[in-house]
Amino acid sequence: MRLRTSLAHCLLTATRVAEGSAGPGPLRRPPALGGTVLVSLVVGQLGIHAAMAGLRMAAPLQALREGYSAWAVGLLLALFAAAPVVTAMPAGRLADRHGYHRPVYLAVALAAVGTLMAVASTFVDGFWHFALLCLAAMATGTGANTGMLAIQRTAGMSASDPTERVRVFSWLGVAPSLSNVVGPLVAGVAIDLAGFAAAYSAMAVLTLLTLATARRVPPLASPGRPAEGAPASVWSLLHAPGMKRLMLANWLLSTSWDVHTFAVPIIGHERGFSASTIGAVLATFTLTVSLVRLAIPAVAHRMRETTVIGVSMVGTGVLFAVYPLAQTPWQMAACAAVLGLFLGSTQPMILSTLHHLTPDNRHGESLAFRSMAINLSSTVMPLVFGAAGVAVGAAALFWVVGTAVGLGGLSARRLPPPRPPRT
Repeated sequence: MRLRTSLAHCLLTATRVAEGSAGPGPLRRPPALGGTVLVSLVVGQLGIHAAMAGLRMAAPLQALREGYSAWAVGLLLALFAAAPVVTAMPAGRLADRHGYHRPVYLAVALAAVGTLMAVASTFVDGFWHFALLCLAAMATGTGANTGMLAIQRTAGMSASDPTERVRVFSWLGVAPSLSNVVGPLVAGVAIDLAGFAAAYSAMAVLTLLTLATARRVPPLASPGRPAEGAPASVWSLLHAPGMKRLMLANWLLSTSWDVHTFAVPIIGHERGFSASTIGAVLATFTLTVSLVRLAIPAVAHRMRETTVIGVSMVGTGVLFAVYPLAQTPWQMAACAAVLGLFLGSTQPMILSTLHHLTPDNRHGESLAFRSMAINLSSTVMPLVFGAAGVAVGAAALFWVVGTAVGLGGLSARRLPPPRPPRT
């Protein structure tokens, strides 16, 4: 009797294993997200993003020194965001199929090739000079976005519960802020000391940080393959409960960020502030964004994602109503600091909510869809802001967008709560 029971148990176990290997199944528990792995993910994003940020500062500066028009410089800057709009979805699906390492190696290769094309542009003249800079912008922009998607997907799937997921995304959110300091700073020093070719070479070296840390990230268990047949449309992701509300909130918050970056220099100029004063106001905003993301891991267990998103959106709407009324640099800096607290706290919450609204085998796609929307908005909305600013003024931009984001916050509070942790 015991023998028959043991044989039956072995047969049942073997059948389950065979079924799990032959088709889709539940996500097996990934390895614990230890400190070494988390640091590797943060440094990995820092390296490739800093290379892109440094190139994004140096390439337009080189174009201006070579006598290119402001329109050409604008086109060059737009390509950093426009290329990821086209390539985000294939990059997300690549991460869903192959996990972390293959997409990250591809991202490093693209960023390195882009920086080397920028180096080559310093040795040619005429058409090929600007063409190589444009190709470099597209390659590094695509590489940085591809790496970011793989890193965010791995971080979200390695977290064991919603609280840990918020902590992880908060730490990851610090990487872009540091990258926007490290990349331009290294590039600027290299330009002053040895020229643009040296600066672009230094950006290529920064990508090696991502390559070196990739080996410390263990592979995740497969989430299972989609059902047989035609691949599901990316628009089908919007059918998940709450996904449309989340994407609307994400777009409104991204637009708020772009409005602040666009309108503060205009308002500062109208007030007669110096360039350094305007830069200090924007730096105050960036500083508080970084500080709030450093603080979130300590209080993540007391925070609910949907509540933070809703309160931050309503708070942003109220702040946008009073921001144009600020008359002194200190008043504008205070508004910028509070806005940094609101907008800086939302990215980890949105990424965490996006994670639990998405099927396990489509996390890369959902992150790519979000990235595509942000990059498209960052490409198109400045043109809209420019036309609207001429017609109605920068203050009206704050009030219109503030009203929209405030009303959107009321809708965001009805997002579904986090699902239970996986087993």
